[in-house]
Amino acid sequence: MSAFELDTSKLEGYLAEHIDGFKGPMTAEKFAGGQSNPTYLLSAESGSYVLRRKPPGELLKSAHAVDREFRVMSALAATDVPVPKMRVLCEDDSIIGSMFYVMDFVEGRIFWNAALPEQSNSERSAIYDAMNQVLVALHSVDVDAVGLSDYGKPGNYFERQISRWTKQYRASETEKIPAMEKLIQWLEENRPEGDGLVCINHGDFRLDNMMFHPSENRVVALLDWELSTLGHPYADLAYQCMQWRIPTDAAIPGLGGLDREALGIPSEADYVARYCERRGIAEIPHWTFYIAFAFFRLSAILQGIQKRALDGNASSDKATAYGALARPLAELGLQTIEKG
Repeated sequence: MSAFELDTSKLEGYLAEHIDGFKGPMTAEKFAGGQSNPTYLLSAESGSYVLRRKPPGELLKSAHAVDREFRVMSALAATDVPVPKMRVLCEDDSIIGSMFYVMDFVEGRIFWNAALPEQSNSERSAIYDAMNQVLVALHSVDVDAVGLSDYGKPGNYFERQISRWTKQYRASETEKIPAMEKLIQWLEENRPEGDGLVCINHGDFRLDNMMFHPSENRVVALLDWELSTLGHPYADLAYQCMQWRIPTDAAIPGLGGLDREALGIPSEADYVARYCERRGIAEIPHWTFYIAFAFFRLSAILQGIQKRALDGNASSDKATAYGALARPLAELGLQTIEKG
């Protein structure tokens, strides 16, 4: 039995005890996607569920926080942010070998390529607008009202994030990346004054972390909340806007080099303007900083994937290709600064 296989007999007994209406027999199949927390489709007589767990093996401190994912999605159930119904969080490692949670399976479509090659121009426009709408809904949630006022430390978000991800990067470093060193130094020296805006920050807001309705161009579930915290709204927005700058032939394909207008995909400027319009703000100053920070952070995340791949406990067989992007993305971040 591999480290990623589940002991379904033990799990089935646990779920029957903790989920109302759960009934076996049950099978479990691991999803191929996902780099961090292994995710499984559970098919039972009572319906379909999704299980997300911490990966096996030695892990970086504060990483793979499935309990935080469970908490934030549970809290967002009463808001305009589309999330699956949460069922149970299990902190007992003896059931399957690590902490996990179970939620309802949501029927829908996941688009893996930001260019949406299978869609028409009008569908592409609608899908990007739907993402924009969900991001605004998330950043508009009253954190006190949903019980998440202690979900992270308010204020000094970028200072804390730069420190955190620099440490994570150093802990998983497999080679020296000169661009990363320059990025870290520039970000530390160029933090905008008064970054005190606070919202629920998804932390990995991108197209393939959303489930779209089977036939309509609307989001039915925003997924993968592992990196969420109380944070700065522009960090999420800039993170998504990296896709406009990442080349189409990268392991994580972006929109760089495509004629977006001809495809019905909004420009980065138009996407940001629509976000601002929906939130009632005039503009976003210091945009170069936010984009550079997004490249730095993703590069650090990918470096962690690279280390897990080398150590043999990565969740996906694409981990090596993803990990290899750490260097070119740091270089893209540095180019962003140099071009202003």
